[in-house]
Amino acid sequence: MLEKVLIANRGEIALRILRACKELGIKTVAVHSSADRELMHVRLADESVCIGPSPVSESYLSVPAIISAAIITNATAIHPGYGFLSENADFAEQVEKSGFIFIGPNAQMIRTMGDKISAIKKMQSLNIPCIPGSGDPLTDDAQANIEIARKIGFPVLIKAAGGGGGRGMRIVYKEEELIQAISLTKHEAGSAFGNDAVYLEKFLENPRHIEVQILGDGKGNAIFLGERDCSIQRRHQKVIEEAPAHGITEEQRQYIGSLCVKACEAMHYRGAGTFEFLYKNGQFYFIEMNTRIQVEHPITEAITNIDLVKEQLYIAAKNKLRYTQDDVRITGHAIECRINAEDPKTFLPSPGTISLFHPPGGPQIRFDSHIYNGYTVPPFYDSLLAKLIVHASDRKTAITRMRNALDETVINGIKTNLSLHQKILSDESFQQGHAHIHYLETMLKREAEKD
Repeated sequence: MLEKVLIANRGEIALRILRACKELGIKTVAVHSSADRELMHVRLADESVCIGPSPVSESYLSVPAIISAAIITNATAIHPGYGFLSENADFAEQVEKSGFIFIGPNAQMIRTMGDKISAIKKMQSLNIPCIPGSGDPLTDDAQANIEIARKIGFPVLIKAAGGGGGRGMRIVYKEEELIQAISLTKHEAGSAFGNDAVYLEKFLENPRHIEVQILGDGKGNAIFLGERDCSIQRRHQKVIEEAPAHGITEEQRQYIGSLCVKACEAMHYRGAGTFEFLYKNGQFYFIEMNTRIQVEHPITEAITNIDLVKEQLYIAAKNKLRYTQDDVRITGHAIECRINAEDPKTFLPSPGTISLFHPPGGPQIRFDSHIYNGYTVPPFYDSLLAKLIVHASDRKTAITRMRNALDETVINGIKTNLSLHQKILSDESFQQGHAHIHYLETMLKREAEKD
């Protein structure tokens, strides 16, 4: 097993990693910005190192600072969590070159999957179903681009090859709007990602977002741990996730899961990873692969009883997978609500001091969070405060249990989106399992018109 892990992250995921390390007897190093001295995982870690001031560019995104902290504390490995440098191939490469273990896939894998065009080509070669599209980056030949769009069929989606998190995308419904839209998207992509390459895909109206969780040991062995439905999104950012996905049959689960496993085995994929799909009319269409632990990993843990972070640590220590596919059993239904420090109507961030905090309790309730009474939410970082996870025997009971847990949750002193979650869970369309990726924004628009 690994001797000492440096946690290159903050907030709830840093605390989550620290807990897994402690259970495995692994020593921990917490790195933090000057604004995060009072974070819970910093207090609990065996060692802590301040790596810079509040801005992420000078702390959590500073590769030299993180590597230096690993050197002076004699760390064995670095866990990037999610966000920040977790899918930065150059960082992964530098970690390995500096003599440390990167807890995740190798740099080349991250690089391949980080470019959406190369990722799609790789998936196509491994028989993973993909959305009809251009296949290659668009050129400056306007007529050729129009012909490609006609072949795909309008509406089409222009996507940045280096994009992510819903950025670098533009829908085009009419042929006469295409060329200008391509030019605008290329400009935005170049500014945001340092890569102005864009490509075309067929735009699917109101699909669901289904993702498959996998684990690979880098030795040609892989398993999948069911699927999650992440369709409840606002501006392409997930709000509520469920596992397993409502309405997906066991036959469909085995079909898409086994394809993902075969792909990972062929790639000798190492660590945790997620294949993300759009799902429409019974068909799965690959959109991207995330080469890290996901925010929503706890709902998969709930239905499989497998600790994904511990498995990341085992795999990073060059062990073979401890589970076979036959060991994976899906039980019940789990839901996760992302609780953010933000105004539930305007969605503006709400930093400040938490004057009163009381987490929910009860059977099969999990509350992953770094907050506590008196904690000051800084204005510099993502607004995620906590993840509330419930597990029950079926979806209907899970929804009821989540509504009760939300009622019990008290976070005073700042604004949160607790009321938004209650609205969604009370909505009849959601309860019936009819949600798609545009469902939440449609609901919010409807609510705004009422006001």
